[in-house]
Amino acid sequence: MPKKAENKLETYQFVAFGAALIATLGSLYFSEILLYIPCELCWYQRIFMYPQVIILGISIVKKNYEISSYTFVLSLIGALISFYHYLIQKVSFLGDNSISCGIVPCTGEYINWFGFITIPFLALIAFLTMIICSYLIMKKLKEGN
Repeated sequence: MPKKAENKLETYQFVAFGAALIATLGSLYFSEILLYIPCELCWYQRIFMYPQVIILGISIVKKNYEISSYTFVLSLIGALISFYHYLIQKVSFLGDNSISCGIVPCTGEYINWFGFITIPFLALIAFLTMIICSYLIMKKLKEGN
């Protein structure tokens, strides 16, 4: 593979790693420093985000770009959960008070920056970034074969 193509792969993988790391550190900051108790859907999003820091970190060191198919799937599932979570927060008939998902309601908004940025929205942006990077890596690898 030409050096320029490999540099692009490294960049995409590093951006995906950065998104996963920032999202992981951000969620830990909210829960461990600000003491926001995560709701059940937040825990599911964490399940799909946290391992990707390790997976992507190892793949960067080993220059293993084939891992992108795994990160793509994990990010896609995480994005769907984040999107659903965001919808029940922001769409009134979906976030009916009768919906309960544990001790902390999933419709609660610890943050609401600019009227639309909530924690699930931030997670969704991170997952979408990782989906795009993983897709671009898979596309580049397919072109190279």
